[in-house]
Amino acid sequence: MQKPDIKPYYDVAVIGAGVGGLTTAALLSKAGFSVCVLEKEPHAGGYLAGFRRKDFRFDTAIHWLNQCMPGGMAAKIFDLIGTDHPNAVPQRRIRRYKGESFDYLLTNNPDELRDQLISEFPHERDGLIRFFKAAKRLGKSFNEFSKIFRTEESMTAIERMKNKLPLLKFAMPFIPFISYTGEKGLKKGLNKFFKDEKIHKIFTGETELLSCLVPIGWAYYGDFQSPPKGGGQVIPEWLEHVVQYYKNDIFYKAPVKDILLENGVATGVRFTHLNTEYTVKSKYVVAACDIETLYEKMLPANAIPAKLKGKLKDADIYSSSVTISIALDCPPSQLGFNEELVHIVTETAATGEQCDGNPHTSEISILAPSLRDASLAPAGCGTLTLFMPAFMDYSNEWQTGKDDKGNYTRGDEYKNLKAGIADIIIQRVEDMVAPGLRSHILFYDVATPVTHWRYTGNRGGTMMGAKPGKKNMQNKIAHYQTPVKNLLLGGHWAELGGGVPIAVKAGTNASLLILQKEKPEAFKLLAGYMDDKISLEVLQNTTVFIPYPNNWQQAPTPAQKKSANSTAM
Repeated sequence: MQKPDIKPYYDVAVIGAGVGGLTTAALLSKAGFSVCVLEKEPHAGGYLAGFRRKDFRFDTAIHWLNQCMPGGMAAKIFDLIGTDHPNAVPQRRIRRYKGESFDYLLTNNPDELRDQLISEFPHERDGLIRFFKAAKRLGKSFNEFSKIFRTEESMTAIERMKNKLPLLKFAMPFIPFISYTGEKGLKKGLNKFFKDEKIHKIFTGETELLSCLVPIGWAYYGDFQSPPKGGGQVIPEWLEHVVQYYKNDIFYKAPVKDILLENGVATGVRFTHLNTEYTVKSKYVVAACDIETLYEKMLPANAIPAKLKGKLKDADIYSSSVTISIALDCPPSQLGFNEELVHIVTETAATGEQCDGNPHTSEISILAPSLRDASLAPAGCGTLTLFMPAFMDYSNEWQTGKDDKGNYTRGDEYKNLKAGIADIIIQRVEDMVAPGLRSHILFYDVATPVTHWRYTGNRGGTMMGAKPGKKNMQNKIAHYQTPVKNLLLGGHWAELGGGVPIAVKAGTNASLLILQKEKPEAFKLLAGYMDDKISLEVLQNTTVFIPYPNNWQQAPTPAQKKSANSTAM
């Protein structure tokens, strides 16, 4: 096998080819930097990598997209990188709330749901109106997010002072509801609006009042999108193309072992690729990977203060999941599915039991990706994806063992546990929303927190990283500048929250911090664009950023290839 052409020096080394790392790499490439991206997996994407089974394509972990509509924060950055980027698809039918005694649909006109509830619960009319008004105010705040996503770490003291007002304006609608968490807090919060237990049951699967309100707020402002045609994985595929257009390098199966340090300054990375160890020097290192792996394994023990590492270990993080990817012998519509996410709950289970990973009682989310995008499955067939919150500590860490390197080992006990849980989840879905489901399953693939940990390296297989909240904010969990000079965070751990928008935000801000030191003119333009003070047209007409010809050609899906081959024969 031919040895890769790995240069001895790059301006920036990026660890991780997820959306965050690739966004950093694409923006810095556009600004004229030499960049090397190192990814331990054989393909780009992180949680958006997706996979193929036979002629079916599955997204690994994506429920919906936000901020990817025109004017949204993620779309704004993608437009800057290249106008040939994949376009998310606006949703009309958004979320179906399903329990044993109720079945409600949230659309992009939430007033329809509001009016339905008022007609069924006329004695709660005033509270329902206030509830939906509160949700709409939250949605309005999120609608301004594309103007306030620049990190204060890139601002002067005066800019930070000026930034407090728009941040406060953004946060104000959230403040009255932020303390209503947990089972008692949620009940108390809902009681502020309505006391009828039948309405409370609609939100049985939630753990905080804000999670009841925010989806409705997003819906008011059209901020629910389905992945682009071809699945969520086409986003990293496009970013990969952009990086390579600028003659920069992405190496797969290239796990990083160490961050090189000289006098406390990051000066490159050591990694393995095709059974060979390489050392690459760089002026900056951007880590778009798991922060615990970075701080505990890639750096010397004394490089990061013990206090910071302790706070990170204690941080509130998102759950992992059990994800079941199902191939059907029929379109999902035949089983009663539509474009919306179906959220089923066990009404008799306590709030904690809805998210503790117990397959008998936990909430389950269901998507029909091939209904949204028929190219994901062969003609006449379809796909379903089932999600259940799950944690690494379930059933003695999923009946796994550990090898001498601390990696999980999976034997028959693990496989049997995984199969048993999948069987319970599928049966619940069949019983509650899709009679006859089992008879239409061609095959299915099950991922557990162990699976997610293996492919992403994220602590506990967490889906997104650290949660927004008082504790994580007080402990300053989110940060870009690490204690090691010229080592920046550029993935989910740089911010609180998760999903594609947060990854794009993190990757963009990591780029901005490097531009601030190395290319002030480019920094000024990008910062102005992020602050909504400079238009896209101005950036496209400047010579500071190297033009990109918008020449990405999306590859056909496996089903499309099969169809084309059949037609050609």
